Parts: sequence; C-alpha cells; structure tokens
Amino acid sequence: MIEVSVQLARRDFGLEARFAGDGGVTALFGPSGCGKTTVIRLVAGLERPDVGRIVLGDRVLVDTEKRIFVAPHRRRIGLVFQDAQLFPHLSVAGNLGYGRFFTPEPARRVERDAVIAVLGIGHLLDRRPATLSGGERQRVAIGRALLTSPDLLLMDEPLAALDEERKLEILPFVEGLRDEFGIPILYVSHAVEEVARLASTVVRMDRGRVTAIGAPEDVMAPAALAHPVGRFDTVSVLTGRIASTDRAYGVTHLTHPAGTMVLPTVITDHGAPIRVTVRATDVSLAREAPAGISTRSQLRGRVAAVEAGSAAFVHVRLELEGGEHLVAWVTRLGWDSLRLAPGDAAVALMKSVAFDERGVTDRVPRPAGDLR
Repeated sequence: MIEVSVQLARRDFGLEARFAGDGGVTALFGPSGCGKTTVIRLVAGLERPDVGRIVLGDRVLVDTEKRIFVAPHRRRIGLVFQDAQLFPHLSVAGNLGYGRFFTPEPARRVERDAVIAVLGIGHLLDRRPATLSGGERQRVAIGRALLTSPDLLLMDEPLAALDEERKLEILPFVEGLRDEFGIPILYVSHAVEEVARLASTVVRMDRGRVTAIGAPEDVMAPAALAHPVGRFDTVSVLTGRIASTDRAYGVTHLTHPAGTMVLPTVITDHGAPIRVTVRATDVSLAREAPAGISTRSQLRGRVAAVEAGSAAFVHVRLELEGGEHLVAWVTRLGWDSLRLAPGDAAVALMKSVAFDERGVTDRVPRPAGDLR
C-alpha cells in the first residue's frame, strides 16, 4: 500500500498530488513536465515536499507536520530510471550482486535465480554492460533493483530511451515481474500503450495536478466529453477474448460483446482476456456494417455523445454493446454525411494495422485494490 499526499512549490512549477494504490502497477500518466518524475523523487526521498505525507505499508516515510523524513537508503524502495545506470566495471552478475549485497540477509525475500529466470538474463551473467543492448541493460537494471527485495519498485520512464524493437522486447519482462513477485510498482510514463498494457490503476496528471484516477479504460479514454483532449492523444482501451489464431496470416481473432477484432499478432492463449488500445483517429464510423471492405474489426454500438472539437472535427463517443466505450475523432464533413444523433445505432470500423502491439497483452493485470 502506498499513500501519497504532497505539495511542492517551485519558482516556475507547483505540484499538488494525492493518491493511493494497493498492489499491482499504479501508473503516473501524463505529458512531459506534468510532475510525474517529481512525485517519484518525493517518494524515493530524493526531494522533500513543502507539505505532505507519504506512507508505504505501515511505515511513514514523510510527514512534514510531525517532522518525519526517512532517509532514501532506509526506505526499502527499488529505483529504475530511463538510463540503466549500471556499473561499467562490473559484470552483469556483479551488478546483480551489488543490489543484493546491501540488503540484510533476513530481509532478502526475492531469490536471485527467480529474478534471472523471469528477466531472461541467465546467458548474460559474464558480460559487461558495454556489450549489452539497451533492452538487455534495462532488464539487468530491473534485476538489480528487485534483488534489494524492495517494498516498492519505482520505474521512471524505463522504456523511454529504447527504440521500438527494444520496447517490444522488454514489455513482457516487465509484465513478468509484475505478476511473479507481488511487489507494488509505481510506473511513470507518457506512452499510452505501455500504461494500458501494464497498469491496473492509472493516476493521470496535468500541470502538477492529479486530474483522474481509475482503471486504464476509464482514465485514458474519457467517458465525458466536456473537455476533449487533442485528437492524437485520445485513446480507448477495450477488453476482448481470444477466439482463434491464424498463423498463416499472422493474426489473432478476438471476440467482444459488440463484435470482433483482428490483431496483427499471434497470441495462442485461447479464451484469455486481453486489452487492446485503440487511437480515436484510427476509428471510422458507419450506420451499418459495410460489405466488401478490407477492414475486419467491426464493433456495434450507439452514439452516446458528440461534441465539436474544432472547425473541422467532432469528438464522438460510442457506447458499445457490452457496456464499454469507444471514442472516435471524425471530420464534420464525414459526420454530417452520416446523419447520426445521440441514441442512434452505429458501427465502429478499425483497421487491424492500426492496432499497436505494444498495447496488446495476453495477461490483463489484476486489480490493484482500492485507490482513493
């Protein structure tokens, strides 16, 4: 359990954040400069709040009213940053051992062999950091942090410095440590695909304030259209179940109460629930399901709300059969030609090539518990 209630004033920036999470991955999500990393630094003890209280489990780490401030090295928190920050003169085994060395033996709850297995780094133990790829270095950095047997793992944009191929390589390993070790994770990112895939709870931030807290599908695709965000930043998070795979075409077919989705990746765990991230700019609308079209992903619903986004666009929210919501940005020209209104039936069309495999996982995170 992590509880954070902090305020910090700087010359050109003010932070006021309050949230709590229990288990799983709690993601701090928002644009660059919104205060995510500042929160991480406050939790780690690298900065002090002007006013506030931070509690980890049954331990009070910070309480400005009672003048409590636990030193960073006594907080039992593991840190993973954008840069792996490995010791260049040590082998991978040496870097892993460094994290374990400073943890008292009675407190060593995480086994070295288990970490090596989950992160897939057994073949790297004799290598030096300079000989590793970016993804390999990050996996070693995560292992070093885990071997301190932390009560909380802080991950600050751990994939930001990696190219797309390395990100796809490391995401399954982050999922593995989330599911295997039961250590709560506070994860910072501005990448919607990472957050949708990993987090059970999202804390959305903007300009130093918490603007929304909840499940990814609720926080990252606004249910209300009072203040629609930019069209390239708007996403929906849907959950379907694997119906079948077609290895010849390299696709997976999902069932959804509203229809079907076809993903450009092969996942073989039939019947398993998975999340799919859909950008609002990749959704087209129709009055009824069209024939003779290459688009295979089609979901049925009703228009729940419409709001003008600019002179050229409208922001449309569909309530899909089954209860989930899907958001679409469409041109006013296209919208007017459909002659739809709130309450009318509609079909959402999504090209399979538009689905980002970084936002697809065959392991939907378990709930993170109450979040206030």
